[in-house]
Amino acid sequence: MPVPMWVAQINKRVFNKLEVKRGSRPVLTHVGRTSGTAYQTPLDAHPVEEGYVFILMYGSGSDWVRNVLAAGSARLRVGSDEVDLVNPRVVTKDEAWRLLPQSTKAPPNWLNVTEYLRMDVRP
Repeated sequence: MPVPMWVAQINKRVFNKLEVKRGSRPVLTHVGRTSGTAYQTPLDAHPVEEGYVFILMYGSGSDWVRNVLAAGSARLRVGSDEVDLVNPRVVTKDEAWRLLPQSTKAPPNWLNVTEYLRMDVRP
């Protein structure tokens, strides 16, 4: 796991709420796998052909990733636009970077990020 999960818990409980309220970042709306509750998670959403790639800073075990994988879909708000995303799948670093534009800033190597989430825009 690249970044310790205690950092993710702080982000989830404190900073994510502030980021959603600010409205300056893309926000992924997903449904809890056991609660059925809708959650909003601010993320860096990287557009690629026919979808988006998300860098999994906390790995594929984070709650939002597990929720999206279980549901098979999510909704992404980017500015005033909203898109339905489907077919979530964890992809390797190599596969993700083949899709991402060269201008995309990579996470620092010391974070050892190896997992990415790829989703398609619903046709």
